[in-house]
Amino acid sequence: MDMSRILIIDDERQLRKLLARIISLEGYEVLEADDCTHGMKMLSQYDFEVVLCDVKLPDGNGVEQVSKIKQAAPLTEVILLTAYGNIPDGVQAIKNGAFDYITKGDDNNKILPLLSRAVEKSELQKRLARYETKNSAEYSFDRIIGSSTAMRQAVELARKVAGSDTFVLLTGETGTGKEVFANAIHHASARAKEAFVAVNCSAFAKELLEGELFGHKAGSFTGANKDKKGLLEEADGGTLFLDEIGEMPIDLQAKLLRVLENGEFLKIGETRPKRVNLRVIAATNRDLEKEIAQGNFREDLYFRLSVFRIHLPALNERSEDIEEYIRFFVDQFTRKMGKRIDRIDKEYITAMKQHVWHGNVREFRNVVERSLIMTDGNTITIDALTPDFKMAQQADASDSLALEDIERKHILKVMEYTRGNKAEAARLLGIGIATLYRKLENYGIK
Repeated sequence: MDMSRILIIDDERQLRKLLARIISLEGYEVLEADDCTHGMKMLSQYDFEVVLCDVKLPDGNGVEQVSKIKQAAPLTEVILLTAYGNIPDGVQAIKNGAFDYITKGDDNNKILPLLSRAVEKSELQKRLARYETKNSAEYSFDRIIGSSTAMRQAVELARKVAGSDTFVLLTGETGTGKEVFANAIHHASARAKEAFVAVNCSAFAKELLEGELFGHKAGSFTGANKDKKGLLEEADGGTLFLDEIGEMPIDLQAKLLRVLENGEFLKIGETRPKRVNLRVIAATNRDLEKEIAQGNFREDLYFRLSVFRIHLPALNERSEDIEEYIRFFVDQFTRKMGKRIDRIDKEYITAMKQHVWHGNVREFRNVVERSLIMTDGNTITIDALTPDFKMAQQADASDSLALEDIERKHILKVMEYTRGNKAEAARLLGIGIATLYRKLENYGIK
């Protein structure tokens, strides 16, 4: 592990050298400068966790220098040193961004713990910055796959709306990547450093969904032993992603509308409203206009949510993106599995293009992962696909026993890969767990 680096800016050579020695004995790398000019030059050349800066320097004032240091290196902490304690200077130094202010000659036992805390804070900030950078890259629009016109148009619309606080409604079939788009919009917005909170409205019963969104006060109902913060509060300052908004019960829609209209909501059991500042991105695979006509969705909520609407095309509508998806997921899974793939047969690509993708990219991803499990060499062939793919390609094949044998071997290999985990095997096979159990019984697989 690299040593934390400390810069001492002080024109008193003897004191500077003494301080440098004490600090270096604690395991820090210490560099020195005798004035502001040299200190700022070193700051441009090296990455420091902490700067110890004297107040009175030949070419400047340390209190004023704090602002310049923080501007040049925002994640570097500054501790100011002075020969004479001065409360106004100390106050101003803290206002300028200093970590602390200490009088020279204080016991070194005070300086070292202070330095340790400053180093810890700087390193934490740098780790968070790296994490945020990684997150931003991971959820960047550039990571969205697909060169088809329909997909590029959707990305372009999302890029345009990201910079505003406008509510967004994402529409499209299940598995088209609505949460991926929502994440990209959030991370390209001014709210990127705040929370991105996602909730699937179809995953909860009405009562549970209300509690999840709004939170509750202790004692508001049986089992509410303590206060619970809802997702609205969790997303305050950031973005709330409401997936499958079309599944939200109609009476809960009225409460959500109030939040969108005035930023206020009531916790369950509370009488005083809370205020939140958040952006809402909603998504649905339903035709909300049809749901409105049937009385299942509020028209006023629909108009509030659909200020900016983006439709995500189904995978079946953009076969030109199929090969790009194959290569992306092959690269992803080969690294995960420790395999090497040098070639993908054209026959395999054709079969993938001709398949009807009811589950869109989500289903597609599972099929590629399954194909790699079935591939023993360095080439992915059509043999890596399940019997249903082969039946689609070889419609004249009438030997059901042969097909059953292929399917049995396929299931055995997937079960081997998942080490007997039936739920994971069912996911990879693209079938329900009950269907898998039935097939295992039929084929005599234990």
